Amino acid sequence: MEYLMAVAPVVLPVVFWSAYHLHKDRHLPEPIGNLVLCFLLGFVSFYIGKAMYQGLDLVGLRFDAFILADTNRPALFAYSVLAIGVIEELAKFIPFVLVVLRFKAFDEPVDGIIYASFIALGFATLENVQYLQFLEGPEAIARGFAGPLVHIMFASIWAHYVGLLRLSRRDRPVLALGYLALAALLHGSYDFLVIAMPLSALPVAATLILAVWLWRMHLIRDLHRAAAKYRVGRKDR
Repeated sequence: MEYLMAVAPVVLPVVFWSAYHLHKDRHLPEPIGNLVLCFLLGFVSFYIGKAMYQGLDLVGLRFDAFILADTNRPALFAYSVLAIGVIEELAKFIPFVLVVLRFKAFDEPVDGIIYASFIALGFATLENVQYLQFLEGPEAIARGFAGPLVHIMFASIWAHYVGLLRLSRRDRPVLALGYLALAALLHGSYDFLVIAMPLSALPVAATLILAVWLWRMHLIRDLHRAAAKYRVGRKDR
């Protein structure tokens, strides 16, 4: 029983968020093998991010964010955006660009969001394994579900627009990096809020995630509707 309680904050979020995205993708489902591969690529992205953090250590730019929260909040904001946000979004972005964009089944705009979400879920799973050993009870469960949600939301920003560029066969790396930078900025800003002011800034941080969630929810709905109209139009020809 103790073992089950220990692994539940890691396993249950994986089951929940996987089921959620399978439900969202039910109209035009992606191959399960692709989704599993993306989840495993999330593990790869976690270690890519870990290597990047270690690289900061080598050049003396790795800091303890919680110490910065107590001593230098402007420095914490810079570190959150330029280190945490950039590293964690770039780590997920790299396998997406190198592997996922080559999938033959990647043939609709919503696919970018679905695939990136599974990469983000894999990343967050290992991140939860790393952090949850220090938490227990309701706090562990809350962290277990919130971690994947945050990574999924921010990854969806660059994934959608990079996917559109891929489907339109437009090679615009500067534009793709711009969307990656936007996701990194939002991710870093969120981390700054929850680290620097975990209680007083909680409504602001929650509002940021809610705004991205609503954008994403309406976007997925609109993409499914557009795809359905396209299929109907093709049948009527």
